[in-house]
Amino acid sequence: MATLLYNNLPALRPSRAFSSVLNEMLRDTLPTQTAPSHSFIPQADIVELEQGFELHLMLPGVAKENVKIDFHEGKLTVTGERKAPEAVENGPKFRRVESGYGSFTRTFRLPDTVDVTAIDAQLQDGVLRLALPFDSKKVTKHQIEVR
Repeated sequence: MATLLYNNLPALRPSRAFSSVLNEMLRDTLPTQTAPSHSFIPQADIVELEQGFELHLMLPGVAKENVKIDFHEGKLTVTGERKAPEAVENGPKFRRVESGYGSFTRTFRLPDTVDVTAIDAQLQDGVLRLALPFDSKKVTKHQIEVR
């Protein structure tokens, strides 16, 4: 026999969700930055396509001239800098800084199947897109027929 519970009291719902109240309480206890940082780590997305990999690095506010891409011993390294706004003595003051400023470095180990001589890089709308095509000359899998 199953037990049925009956609640004759209407459900009391707070005017704000519990998670928003908790977030607000915790936000006040966390240390906040009031000045731009000296370095940051940009977020990266890697997509595998039929013709190769595509690497998307989120770099809002970074100029093309401030990005350097190197390949050495199987590792692709992207370095650069996002300059922080200049603090003026009588100008606006930072109250909270959540954006990343300063220098950055991200290193990715590439598989042997990538043709490093055909890597293409484009920086558009704050996203660095690196096309990492597969090397069609390399044989990564081959089945040998037995006679």
